[in-house]
Amino acid sequence: MADLATEKQKLYDYITLSLGGGMIDVELDAAHYDVALQKSFDVYRQKSSNSVEESYGFLELVKNQQDYTLPDQVQNVRQVFRSTTGNVGSVFEPFEAGYMNTYMLVAGRVGGLATYDFYKQYQEMAGRMFGAYINFTFDPVSKKMVLIRNVQSEGETVLLWMYNTRPDLNLLTDPRCKPWIYDYALARSKYMLGEARSKFATIAGPQGGTSLNGDALKAEAQQDMDKLETDLLNYVDGQMPLTWVMG
Repeated sequence: MADLATEKQKLYDYITLSLGGGMIDVELDAAHYDVALQKSFDVYRQKSSNSVEESYGFLELVKNQQDYTLPDQVQNVRQVFRSTTGNVGSVFEPFEAGYMNTYMLVAGRVGGLATYDFYKQYQEMAGRMFGAYINFTFDPVSKKMVLIRNVQSEGETVLLWMYNTRPDLNLLTDPRCKPWIYDYALARSKYMLGEARSKFATIAGPQGGTSLNGDALKAEAQQDMDKLETDLLNYVDGQMPLTWVMG
């Protein structure tokens, strides 16, 4: 079973060896690797829809309370579902009502599926009229969801359709986005190394000194990061592409 510390160490070893570690001295500390990895996560979560996962969760409402704080991993709430159609009674259960026998098995003699379709349309319209749908606002920074309704009952449970941040370990072990995370962290590390080396063009020595490749490293790292960010626009990490856009 993979753990976060082991996967991070694999990434750090990849960066060190890619920069020539073992053959030359790589002037990066553990803190530099952490910064490079965190920057990779930040850019990936900003630009890729593959950094979130769809989920559902239950929320128990409290009487006269409109504000609810959700967990930190929640990035967006798409919809709130109730288990009833508002004030028009409970949800119709066709199988308990003998629907299978009455409308499906003998569909040629009675309404068939059209009757069920009409009933579902009635449910949807009644729900819109009598409170089956709850309007709300959600702040992705504070994680506070505000229901645009004064809850009058105690203990009602609603279903939340949410998008959550994928954990760091999940991203580091996903074969679709793992190569991108590795390469972007390498590019950030290379840029930091180039920044340090560019402070001094040469190091004095008995044979006239040694030239450092700081500027070349920075230029190469910037080119790598630009290419990797362009790769996200081409959905190389397996994220869902855009649908047709008209207009």
